[in-house]
Amino acid sequence: MRPLDYSFPRYLAAKKTLDDRSLNRHVREALVRGVKAHTGAEPLRVLEAGCGIGTMVERLLEWGLLGRAEYTALDAAAANLAAARERLQGLAPFPAAPEAAAGHLLIQSQGQRVLVELKAADLFGFAAREQGRRSWDLLIAHAFLDLVDLPTALPAMFSLLREGGMFYFTLNFDGATIFEPVIDPDLDRRIEEMYHLTMDRRRVGGRPSGDSRTGRRLFQALKEAGARVAAAGSSDWVVFPGADGYPDDEAYVLHFIIETVRRALEGHPQMDPGAWRHWIETRHRQIEAGRMVYLAHQLDFFGYI
Repeated sequence: MRPLDYSFPRYLAAKKTLDDRSLNRHVREALVRGVKAHTGAEPLRVLEAGCGIGTMVERLLEWGLLGRAEYTALDAAAANLAAARERLQGLAPFPAAPEAAAGHLLIQSQGQRVLVELKAADLFGFAAREQGRRSWDLLIAHAFLDLVDLPTALPAMFSLLREGGMFYFTLNFDGATIFEPVIDPDLDRRIEEMYHLTMDRRRVGGRPSGDSRTGRRLFQALKEAGARVAAAGSSDWVVFPGADGYPDDEAYVLHFIIETVRRALEGHPQMDPGAWRHWIETRHRQIEAGRMVYLAHQLDFFGYI
């Protein structure tokens, strides 16, 4: 059934299964090798920008990758962090270490001991405050870099990494949004083009915020920021109905995406209102009937500075 309302934390939870199967295996293996090569008596220090509801923390724990680690998870949205805390508390039945600040979570699982700090912070403000005070070994940005201005964001982020530190940047959107079956070839094409243009023109706090071709542009942007790409590969989303419909809660993901497109293009002067309403309603009905297929092209990166 079509949702009665739309919750971003629920969307982030619903897309976890989709993200899990989409992440590029080759890039993930490079991450695993890099983390395993980390040596020293100190815990692995991980910083995640735009942590959402904490699914990447869960994912790295599921992979058994963290060992002894201190994980700083940043997000500017209070609702996301509240959901992250609720999810991770189920994995952290132990009190935080005595020396840790209040609000930290200690997660011990399968030989891993991870102290998680959930921090309400804007990336740029955090980088300005922390530069020169603390540094991290691994920087993570999951489905995040296509929401910020790369020439501004990458230097700020890399200022927080130690020399030789690692980065793992995943699900970076790269210019293809495909809905099947086609409703009207010309209308479908124009909707995709205009939707991508809203990403290119988006501004937050007066600064550019996002790019519909972030994936491909990361190669040059990372080089210009002084980083070395060790592995890269596609992490495309492919959502289609099986014999029992869409997997898990992924129908909600599709409804949320159609609602996102609607909000982005509602009232657009180049859009015929009647045709537009028909397209939106038809897509929702296709999802309800288990008929729509959705694809999005994305890229993953792992490397060092």
